[in-house]
Amino acid sequence: MAEKPTSSTNASDGAGTFELKAASFTLPIIRLLDNDIETVASRLGAKVEKAPDFFRNTPVVIDLSDLARDQKPIALPQLVGLLRGYGMIPFGVRGANAEQTAAAEALELAILRESYVRRTKSVGELATETEPEPVPATVSRASQAPGKPQAPTETAQPHITGQSGFMLVTRPVRSGQRIYAAGGDLSIIAPVSSGAELMADGNIHVYGPLRGRALAGMSGNMEARIFCHDLQAELISIAGHYRVSEGIPHELRGVPVQIFLDQKILRIEKL
Repeated sequence: MAEKPTSSTNASDGAGTFELKAASFTLPIIRLLDNDIETVASRLGAKVEKAPDFFRNTPVVIDLSDLARDQKPIALPQLVGLLRGYGMIPFGVRGANAEQTAAAEALELAILRESYVRRTKSVGELATETEPEPVPATVSRASQAPGKPQAPTETAQPHITGQSGFMLVTRPVRSGQRIYAAGGDLSIIAPVSSGAELMADGNIHVYGPLRGRALAGMSGNMEARIFCHDLQAELISIAGHYRVSEGIPHELRGVPVQIFLDQKILRIEKL
């Protein structure tokens, strides 16, 4: 009796099982400037305390390239534990020497070359006193001198300072981008995509669909509010009091709303 031929799928090349593709990601970078782990912990802790939602479950790259080589090297295991304790997810290191590379490999961290990490859209130097860099956008500020508007360019990035001011973004905010209006209000007159983050020490105004995350009152201002024309947010927060998308009532989705605190309770009202 002749055997019937059987068909087999050659899975050795992964056909029909998986695909291998190259992709680009924008990752936050912690650029260390001090070898003292206690100093880093103190300054980083102050930042995380101001905006815990900003750092929660955020993958980060540890940049060691600017550390002094003639001083005692920073303890990488303690640093990784510190970052994880603050809710961040250490992804890899760059600028490491041979000893640091060995320690990173032991911690199962990726070893990145300079070309692997794009700093143009970094959320900022998280371990320093500088604030997160915003995404490229056309920006105007109320604090600018009258009669001297800044000419917008497609690649211009607004300079964020701690001074009181107003930031206006006229271009869509895409997934993975983060914008921080330090010391003032933030207005977006374009759509905000899922996966994007808006942050402001004051109020946030979105004149379009809000599908990402919006965090107002980052400096602890409990009087801050969020206004949007089309609420579809993944997360909303006022001064650290937040609500995720699952906690937003269905009747308040897709309509103009204002979000504010009432006796430390986050409220959402139709406009």
